[in-house]
Amino acid sequence: MKGAYPPPPRPLPKGPAPNARGPARNVELKARVHSKLLGILNMDAVKAESREELHQEVQHVLEKILREDRLPISLTERTRLAEEILDEVFGLGPLEPLLKDPTISDILVNTHRHVFIERYGKLLETDITFQNDRHLMHVIEKIVSSVGRRIDESVPLVDARLPDGSRVNAIIPPLAVDGPSLSIRRFGRKVLTTEEMLQNQTLTAPAMAFLNTCVEARLNIVVSGGTGSGKTTFLNCLSRFIPSYERVITIEDTAELQLQIENVVRFETRPPNIEGKGAITQRQLLATALRLRPDRILLGETRSGEALDMLQAMGTGVEGSMTTVHANSPADAFSRLETMVMMAKLELPSRFIRQQMASVIHLLIHTARMSDGTRKVTHISEVTGMNDLSILVQDIFHFEQTGVAEDGRVLGQLQSTGAVPGFMAHLNILGLTVPPEIFEPKAPVH
Repeated sequence: MKGAYPPPPRPLPKGPAPNARGPARNVELKARVHSKLLGILNMDAVKAESREELHQEVQHVLEKILREDRLPISLTERTRLAEEILDEVFGLGPLEPLLKDPTISDILVNTHRHVFIERYGKLLETDITFQNDRHLMHVIEKIVSSVGRRIDESVPLVDARLPDGSRVNAIIPPLAVDGPSLSIRRFGRKVLTTEEMLQNQTLTAPAMAFLNTCVEARLNIVVSGGTGSGKTTFLNCLSRFIPSYERVITIEDTAELQLQIENVVRFETRPPNIEGKGAITQRQLLATALRLRPDRILLGETRSGEALDMLQAMGTGVEGSMTTVHANSPADAFSRLETMVMMAKLELPSRFIRQQMASVIHLLIHTARMSDGTRKVTHISEVTGMNDLSILVQDIFHFEQTGVAEDGRVLGQLQSTGAVPGFMAHLNILGLTVPPEIFEPKAPVH
């Protein structure tokens, strides 16, 4: 689940992850039976109304082959082999068991020899392999064709989204030197509730209540963080606090947001076709969104020149808008945004860009993936203005790490810094109250 927040860490398996395909000693035998079975069985000719009926037909043909060749395969292995064949024909072959495991957030295939997974924020190597590069290419082509795309030597890389929202990136020779590679970043079918995020210690209840008020007050918010730090998941969480009567438009390169509101219009960019034409960018979608009377715009991730358009929208009537940006620290987020605004190629001076950011962005939330694999909010900061050429920021909440437990868990908590936001008077005018005690600093929890 791209950016999903895992539950508190649990003991992870040591060494390679269990092989979903059985002992390695049977690989050659299974490959031989598998090849012969596919040669005999015409899947197009099998008349079955369900996977169960087709499974029975596969089992029948499999039994016939085993009797003829007198191959010693146990009943359990026969059942498993039949499932493998169905996975090869109707699914993604060796990857199917991984796709059925809800605890796996990333599947990383490094050529046909190595398959890694991410579970609870930790990378593990599995014993799963493909027969050869051609076998892996077959699976990649099946994925790509299912979303109306193609991959070959003329188009050797593809970035696409599966029907379940998972994001797929594939690259093949000649760009991939050692052989085809594939990554599948999965997204949870169930959106985490605020209670679950508190239980996972992503942030504290006072910080959550504060952010709830900030969203209701229509403050412009930027969520920053590194790759896999949970920016999108947290943006989903913030969307829960948007009043139901407001109209929201989301714009994304790959549709990942799962907003928990009714009045929402979702936009997704379109890549260029084989001729390099027909692309629809986030900048074009932002221009369209502004004509559709939005109360808020949620830009899934700012990547390029659309940063300028987003800042303009935040400052010209679409208050309460939110976006995410890749950054390793809160300070780095503004540098990244400034660079992306310059990509709009309007030759704007740095001072003007920083003034725009300082005047329209009210709150910066930074997320990070910790050493134990958990995702946490590490900074909730207010943008207070400019000093010469520097954007001034004060931390309202800051994650204080107090150590690491014996089992590897990161110890610490999101603490108030004692600073009171300058927009408190604005909140009071709107009739929104924040208990002053949540800004009182407390001793870190060990």
